[in-house]
Amino acid sequence: MKILIVIPRYNLTTKVNYNYLFPLGLAYISSVIKKAGYDVNCLNLNHLNGPIEGIIVSCLNKKKYDVICTGHIGIGYHVIKKIIDSVRNHVTKPKIILGGAIITSEPKLIFESLLPDYAVLGEGEITIVELLECIERNKDFNKVKGIMFKDNNSLIITPEREPIQNLDSLPFPDFEGFGFSKQLENMVTNDPWSNSNNLLDFPRTYPILCSRCCPFSCTFCYHPLGKQYRKRSIKNVMKELELAIKKYNINIIVIFDDLFSADKNRLYEFCKEIKKLFKKYNFRGFWSCQLSVHNIDREMLTTLKDAGCSIISFGFESMSPVVLKSMKKPITPEQIDNAIRLCMEENMSIQGNFIFGDIAETTRTAYETLNYWKIHCKGQISMDFIQPYPGSEIYNYCVKKGIIKDKLEFIKNIEIQNFFNMTEKMSNKEIEKLKSDILAALVKYRRSIFPISIKKMEGNKYEVKIKCPYCKEIINYRNFYIKNKIFFGSFMTCRKCKMRFGISSPLKRLVYSLYHLVQPFTRSYVRIRNNFKKKSL
Repeated sequence: MKILIVIPRYNLTTKVNYNYLFPLGLAYISSVIKKAGYDVNCLNLNHLNGPIEGIIVSCLNKKKYDVICTGHIGIGYHVIKKIIDSVRNHVTKPKIILGGAIITSEPKLIFESLLPDYAVLGEGEITIVELLECIERNKDFNKVKGIMFKDNNSLIITPEREPIQNLDSLPFPDFEGFGFSKQLENMVTNDPWSNSNNLLDFPRTYPILCSRCCPFSCTFCYHPLGKQYRKRSIKNVMKELELAIKKYNINIIVIFDDLFSADKNRLYEFCKEIKKLFKKYNFRGFWSCQLSVHNIDREMLTTLKDAGCSIISFGFESMSPVVLKSMKKPITPEQIDNAIRLCMEENMSIQGNFIFGDIAETTRTAYETLNYWKIHCKGQISMDFIQPYPGSEIYNYCVKKGIIKDKLEFIKNIEIQNFFNMTEKMSNKEIEKLKSDILAALVKYRRSIFPISIKKMEGNKYEVKIKCPYCKEIINYRNFYIKNKIFFGSFMTCRKCKMRFGISSPLKRLVYSLYHLVQPFTRSYVRIRNNFKKKSL
């Protein structure tokens, strides 16, 4: 059988765009299919100009495929629908397999709406190979765990697939098949998807998964790979990184784990081994990861820093113990404060969010968090409202309470959805005031500067000279992407003190400063613009 894997667009555009999160899930699927001996090609829509339908039709006209595989790391309903409709309408009529969070989070609803031939639910590496064998040899599909299909117009969902226990048994993800080298060549220092890139002029960022799922069960999270936390061996991880350094000349490693390590001993082992690896290859880059605040201490941070870790991400969520308990977040405000303070003292760049609007949120708990942010966070931590992502506990709550009245319409429009009130004790008026106060705080407390100079390099790439508003260091950010010099802005990281701040044109800063006043008009504009872009994909 001949198989085509279609990587969806992750930006609402019909133009080539290399600024996207690499789809590790599909890359793993590609590698196991190739290992099983199938003829596999990949079509990365992010690397091609034109509408999706035209690209797919052109591809299918050149070669006959038996199976098309696609999926999405997020929701991406409209992009996936374009892909499936384009394939279904082609004269060659290949079978369509859909996987990823988009189908796993709402299986029946999405299957009936998008109508693929088969769906892979949850962790897909074993499932996809068994499913392809059934398609090829006309075997009994009911014996394959973790799939959906229709049989005489009846929708069949087979028993759930057990989690893969030995992650070391999987082949490394197929980067080259997805045009990864091309993405590396086009990375910029102000990549909006990864502030890791800020620290180097010519970043070559390698994403990696060292574990799967998360040991916690926060109400706002959904884990399409299941609920059981599993880890790769450090030896296996180092083997993949060694290959990446040799093959792709990478200089940044981003660990995409939901939680890199709940185990300090494992973290220290990783630091020890990555130092050896960096020394062996004279590696002059750094790495980043996501940790929990519950076990952070100064010794851990100094160990991480010594091993080349420059950026740590945390999930803070709230400074209210009442809200943290409601979220099933097993941390305390004291632990959050400790993590923020220590990271700043150790000059570690810190990423994190406070998210408002939990079911238990009240005016008192919301301003408990907002007031803490104003005093202690120096504009480093993001603030936003909870989104009820499909499959999460809070999504199910919103459906049950009638807050989400039409699940499919909600999923279709989640990218442009305005936050709605899901709290039990806050009025809509109080929520709107909180929104306005958060925006005003971001404008007031997040430092933003104008460039000292902007010098063109080539195309839309510039050298931007700035003075850090924190440590006063003069920094030249080369390979800085600017589409419009009159109206641009990026949130950047200082290469000396590791603090984050905004760089913008005067007009962009003015609009941002007035955003809380023009927000209703801006939301309407964004909604209209995104709807137009979806139609043109």
